Amino acid sequence: MTQHAQPTQHDRPDALVHLTAAGVSLVLDCTAGQLPAVVHWGAALGALSTADLLSLVESGREPVVSNAVDEPIRLAVLPEPHAGWSGKPGISGHRDGHDWSPKFTTTSLDVHGEAHQTEPGAERQDDAHERQIPARIDAGPATVVVEATDPTAGLAVRLEIELLPAGLVRTRAAVTNTGQGTYTVDDVTVALPVPTRAREVLDFAGRWGKERTPQRSELVVGIHEREGRKGRTGADAATVLSVGVPGFGFARGEVWGVHTAWSGNHRHHAERLFNGKQVVGGGELLLPGEVRLGTGETYAGPWVYGAYADGLDAQARRFHTHLRSRPQHPRSDRPMTINVWEAVYFDHDLARLRDLADRSARLGVERFVLDDGWFRHRRNDFAGLGDWFVDEGVWPDGLTPLVEHVRAAGMQFGLWFEPEMVNEDSDLARAHPEWIMQADGRLPIRSRHQQVLNLAIPEAYEYVLDRMTSIIDEYRIDYVKWDHNRDLVEAGRPGGGAAVHEQTLAAYRLMAELKDRFPGFEIESCSSGGARVDLGVIEHTDRVWVSDCIDPLERQQMNRWTMQLLPAELLGSHIASGVNHTTGRWHDLSFRAGTAIFGHLGIEWDLSTATEAEERDLAEWIALYKQVRPLLHGGDLVRVDQVDATQNVYGVVAPDRRDALFFLASLGSSEVSLRGRITFRDLDPDTRYRVDPLLIGTGADGVRAPVWWSGDRVFSGRVLTEVGLEAPALSAERVVPFRVTAV
Repeated sequence: MTQHAQPTQHDRPDALVHLTAAGVSLVLDCTAGQLPAVVHWGAALGALSTADLLSLVESGREPVVSNAVDEPIRLAVLPEPHAGWSGKPGISGHRDGHDWSPKFTTTSLDVHGEAHQTEPGAERQDDAHERQIPARIDAGPATVVVEATDPTAGLAVRLEIELLPAGLVRTRAAVTNTGQGTYTVDDVTVALPVPTRAREVLDFAGRWGKERTPQRSELVVGIHEREGRKGRTGADAATVLSVGVPGFGFARGEVWGVHTAWSGNHRHHAERLFNGKQVVGGGELLLPGEVRLGTGETYAGPWVYGAYADGLDAQARRFHTHLRSRPQHPRSDRPMTINVWEAVYFDHDLARLRDLADRSARLGVERFVLDDGWFRHRRNDFAGLGDWFVDEGVWPDGLTPLVEHVRAAGMQFGLWFEPEMVNEDSDLARAHPEWIMQADGRLPIRSRHQQVLNLAIPEAYEYVLDRMTSIIDEYRIDYVKWDHNRDLVEAGRPGGGAAVHEQTLAAYRLMAELKDRFPGFEIESCSSGGARVDLGVIEHTDRVWVSDCIDPLERQQMNRWTMQLLPAELLGSHIASGVNHTTGRWHDLSFRAGTAIFGHLGIEWDLSTATEAEERDLAEWIALYKQVRPLLHGGDLVRVDQVDATQNVYGVVAPDRRDALFFLASLGSSEVSLRGRITFRDLDPDTRYRVDPLLIGTGADGVRAPVWWSGDRVFSGRVLTEVGLEAPALSAERVVPFRVTAV
């Protein structure tokens, strides 16, 4: 059983702190009243004495070189220019042009978390002089809280630095104006150092319909900064910005990554200075004048997560382990879902929807979601947003006939909302045009024919909360697909000030309040697909919609890389129509289902057009999903490094290494006829496993089996990991799952 110690407070902060968890060490220099500086963030260092820690600190003090400051530069978690740091500062702000370069002195240091030991500091005599030896604090997963002030600048700061049980480091800063007059906060950025051997950057780009596109570059002198100015996370968000040793891959290669857990404007950056110092960091991106602190007021920045690991899979698993440890993480089996958007769009007809529900239930679907078009004036996407009343013209008896039919068929009922948006052609906008976010009294340019509702206005917030509460309560809604279909352009409050910060907090508050009112109620974060995927929104939601594009060829990439942050059970992954509605490409059901099953499986398809053979195959895929979802949603992610870009090998291995499910996906035609052996990584080397290909219906088409398929198919974990098995010859755009079971 984990023991938790009472917080250890040091009135005279003068300590070296060594935190260790899950193979990671974090060493902090909190001496001489200075802000904490990271001495080491990386592989676990084992037990360290006070002398060891002092030596570690001394070993990192660089020599003074020509034409530089006359003392070694000390890089705090909140970087300070007064210490000679010429990179991105931790705090950027001013008081009418003054107090723009604070120098903080620590006033208190608290450490709390798992049981730890403290060796107090002491005066020691050596040959030269007496010196103060700092206290040594050793702890497992723990939180270090530092309070510091600068009376001259009239500022106070609170820093929280936490090493989580999963080995993630997260930190955040809060700034308080303790002086007279207004202090304008322009930027608060936390930073973590990375060693000079880390010289390759991996982050993500993307657009609507093609989110999480990986991109690599060299870390050169200067700053690699990714700004999100869309008022939401964005389809092109960096997601996890990593810097690693050149050539790092899924299996190996040290990487140090950073993620800003915020759904509004934000920054991620990697920086290399002329002197060789390197950092990764992040924070909220504040618009001009967005945060102006009166005396006694505080701005609190978001959590910024740091993820060190040997290999991208190990890094992803740190995020997954942390998310799965949260009390609000979904514990029930992720229900097989159908969303009716691509089946009916705005054409809501009770008979047609009942038929779709009946077909779904026969196949084993467990949740039925009615998408956009159920509320007043909503026959297309030009009107109605904000009028959250069931449209009497389309639903004269309300949603009750459909809801009762769905529930009688044994399924949950879900509903689409877009609470943060409003159409100008709506009763709401006509009654309250002042609730529309805008700058300087003019409406922003429209996007998807809509504007943004200012939820920071209390009356607007209460209206949306009341309408959503009424609908959810009346129909006992189990699940809401929460959409957000435009960027926040010129997003301001009455009077013209920027208000993205307030809007983001209001959206979080609205989600949290609905969750409090309706225990067990679930929310999906959808934002033009995958434009709001981050660890801020996932604190309030139960899955994300990866992309509006569910073409399986595109989803092979998007699901693969969204898992760098989120585990499979949080990724909405649906089986598309034969002819994809976004790309126009046609794919066999086996490729569509074989791709979608590695996630939170669903359907986005007019089942009335499915053939009898497709229905049989679909029912078998759904049955397989239900059989393996505890493994899919509780195992460790494995992505095998491939030389051939036309092939993916990936899967999940149970924590006890007794069970695994791997997928071989052919993405196109290779320049060679046979691609050679495939390996199944991270199995127990001394256990013997049976490998069973899983071919459902047309999944056998275009597959030429290797000889070993006709044998007993039993191999050691060492053989499967190090040598591998000859791959089947596959046509382009095929998936073959393999169940790997200990014997």
